[in-house]
Amino acid sequence: MPARPIDGKQTAAAYRERVAADVAAFTRRTGVTPHLAAVVVGDNPASAVYVRNKQRACEKAGIGSSLHALPASASQEELLSLVQGLNADPAVHGILVQLPLPEQMDERAVLDAVAPLKDVDCFHPENVGLLSQGRPRFAPCTPAGVMELLAAAEVPTAGRRAVVLGRSEIVGKPMAMLLLARGADATVTVCHSRTRDLAAVCREADVLVAAIGRAKFVTAEMVRPGAAVIDVGINRLPESEGGGLCGDVDFDAVNEVAGALTPVPGGVGPMTVSVLLRNTLTAAELQTQGK
Repeated sequence: MPARPIDGKQTAAAYRERVAADVAAFTRRTGVTPHLAAVVVGDNPASAVYVRNKQRACEKAGIGSSLHALPASASQEELLSLVQGLNADPAVHGILVQLPLPEQMDERAVLDAVAPLKDVDCFHPENVGLLSQGRPRFAPCTPAGVMELLAAAEVPTAGRRAVVLGRSEIVGKPMAMLLLARGADATVTVCHSRTRDLAAVCREADVLVAAIGRAKFVTAEMVRPGAAVIDVGINRLPESEGGGLCGDVDFDAVNEVAGALTPVPGGVGPMTVSVLLRNTLTAAELQTQGK
């Protein structure tokens, strides 16, 4: 029997309706419109699409947005100057620096330069530290989106074995922290390229989160029958393989084994943007309160 689909589009639509209602109530109460500033360096086509989608989502939710673009030849000093200007602008509540950055820039230094109260991606070490202590200021967008999908699909996590495939700062590590946190209460294993018997470890999972960045890496043999599989990856296939997008999971094969499965596209992606909207509202609330 095919896996039960976990519909990211439907879950995101309902989530965004709640965010839009909360934004409207906040604006009526305070007279303040939450505002997200997106920073893009260079002309990466994928980055342009991502930012455009985020701006459209902001508009639908009643959140203001602005785009600040620099050429690929820009220096790190120019980018840091732009970020500092946005930090100082009281009309800007959230700052999104679109990754990747050009080679001449120190990505970590740029992300660290974003004011913690405006760090709606939850990349700043202060916000990561709060997350690790179980008192997050902002929810990291993609991992929090995964948690929303699991909740909407009624996938239990308490007392269950969760395996996170990937240890990135953006997804893998914060994903493990959210699954481990009180309320989720999973027993979490994080796997990576040096993990021994990787397939065997993955087969132990009741919930398997694939965030390794390799097309169709997770095969049916790596999945416990009936497990919930969340595919965070998004990869473009070469033309020799038909082109198009696919995740880190071999969807057709795993679909015959898993109990629940997210598609790519249409799974985690829509929820990532939705949580970004919520974080922008939270940032506006915190800054309005003077915290």
